[in-house]
Amino acid sequence: MPIFFLFFITPTFLHAQGDLNQGADKTDKIENEEVKYPQFQLKGLLQARYLESFGDNVDVLGTHHSTGDVTQSSFDIKRMRVGLNTKLSETTEIVILVNLADFKSDTKGKVLENAYGKYTFNKYIALTGGQFRPAFGIEELVPVDIIKSFDFSNQYYEFGKNGWTSFQIGASATGAFDIGKIPVNYAISVLNGNGKNVEVDKDNGKQYSSRWVFGLSKEHKINLGLNGGFGKVFKEDVFALGADITSDFKLTDKLSFDLQIEYKQGTNHNLYYSLPVESRTDNVADYQMRGIYFLPNFRYEVNYQKLTALELSCRYETFDPSYKINSNVRTTYTPMVSLEFGKSYTGRIEMGFEIDRFDKSIPDTSTYNDNLFLIQLQLRI
Repeated sequence: MPIFFLFFITPTFLHAQGDLNQGADKTDKIENEEVKYPQFQLKGLLQARYLESFGDNVDVLGTHHSTGDVTQSSFDIKRMRVGLNTKLSETTEIVILVNLADFKSDTKGKVLENAYGKYTFNKYIALTGGQFRPAFGIEELVPVDIIKSFDFSNQYYEFGKNGWTSFQIGASATGAFDIGKIPVNYAISVLNGNGKNVEVDKDNGKQYSSRWVFGLSKEHKINLGLNGGFGKVFKEDVFALGADITSDFKLTDKLSFDLQIEYKQGTNHNLYYSLPVESRTDNVADYQMRGIYFLPNFRYEVNYQKLTALELSCRYETFDPSYKINSNVRTTYTPMVSLEFGKSYTGRIEMGFEIDRFDKSIPDTSTYNDNLFLIQLQLRI
């Protein structure tokens, strides 16, 4: 098949490309040389995919079709990001990030992702304002190009629709300090709560959230995260909470094992207000979402020519968008093998499946059982 031919010849192109980060760490600066501002850092990311759906009359986007032709194999550009980080001084920076792949569909509310300024007073406090990803879980602090799976979890996107995660407009205070021998990182945010690239807030309510991370073990990188938030949406009270833990164990000189576990629960006011008034209850609190995922990952350092490492992972996730009323749990398995080329995922080839199972499949919707095969090529600078 042509796609397997592409899979095997891609390392050749990566080899020809070389390490895009080569030379980035070379300073050659004279001691005590004056640092000049502004400083610019250009960033970029390409994620190109081949998709093939093995679901019964389910297309590559996960939608079931009871009639008509179904597109079950396709090439796709998932992300084509270009970003610019500008340090105006030792304490002030501006960050801009756009996703050019969003131009392939309706661009309303898309394209512009990060657009914020940050002022750092010291290690204890820094202030951020604009459009950014507020800290409310593991995934909000990790770029999509270095996560251990193809994409973020289902709960990440659903909590993003409800204003807690993904790209939001608002302000945040972050910092770090120690409690005895335990390092602590914190983030406190106030947000409009209605997503990115909107002209004004949808109402006068705001959403307040915080995240606290406690370093329990430096040797094994064991960190405990606690998240909480509350606010008002159209004068109705909403909330969100979560807990997560991460770890990274060195099994041998070349083999390591890291694990992420994350749980979230909160009001699904996005679902509540999307329903016709006559088909929903009078209380937004009746519509609550919750989910948990486990993401184990084995990494083996190869360091043979351009091949840096081999990784094997399989995320297991259950998510229910409304567990109190009309519950329909979605269970997703995402087994994946990844080949890393260069440093820090400069080049990456990933292959695996996204397997979705619903308690109740609904015809002619995306709430339908599916088996999606993926091959993804990633290049980043």
